[in-house]
Amino acid sequence: MEETIIPVTEQKQYPQTPKHIFILSGQSNMAGRGGVHHHHWDGVVPLDSQPHASIIRLSAKLHWEPAREPLHHDIDVRKACGVGPGMSFANAEWERGQHLYDNMLKRSKESVEKTKGEIKALLWYQGESDTPSYHTAEAYKENMERLIHNVAIASGDERYMEKVREAQLGIDLPNVICVDAKGLALKEDNLHLTTEAQVKLGHMLADAFLTHFNAPPSQSSPCSAPKTG
Repeated sequence: MEETIIPVTEQKQYPQTPKHIFILSGQSNMAGRGGVHHHHWDGVVPLDSQPHASIIRLSAKLHWEPAREPLHHDIDVRKACGVGPGMSFANAEWERGQHLYDNMLKRSKESVEKTKGEIKALLWYQGESDTPSYHTAEAYKENMERLIHNVAIASGDERYMEKVREAQLGIDLPNVICVDAKGLALKEDNLHLTTEAQVKLGHMLADAFLTHFNAPPSQSSPCSAPKTG
């Protein structure tokens, strides 16, 4: 994989370390599938998702660099990445021992230990894979609460979509706000959000954070319920 080299003149425009840190976690919609068609991204970046001098990201190689779409191109490497909610969020202001969970913790730890930044929130968008069976849908709420307590992960189609949504919306933990993504436009696969929907979701997550947690400091975790077609 080729590594993009940022010119020195451009590097100087960006902060070397972050002041506020937001963890983007979940599955494919959080990684970003907006504008991806037939395994290729169309390259269209909405105005609300454009790079900004104050927005940086931690690369897969654990280097801070200017953030731009596709935000997760070097992290979710097995799929074509496109526009996700992360950049629009920034512009508006998984089970322990498994690879994804360990990688999230590793990157989170790296982002804090080598900077003076503070993790402000964990943005979670996931749930579709827990909808194919009654068992996984029934267990979602407990698993999600365990995940928030750094323990759990769940797996799983859409027959029990509403049960998973009910579990997500019913989570009652301190400093956890659920942002309901129902009604956002889906792509032709009836699963992933369109580019416009990803941008809107980013704004919704930003509104939730600014409304409920825009006071220092708060270890909080806005979560998003899955979208139904």
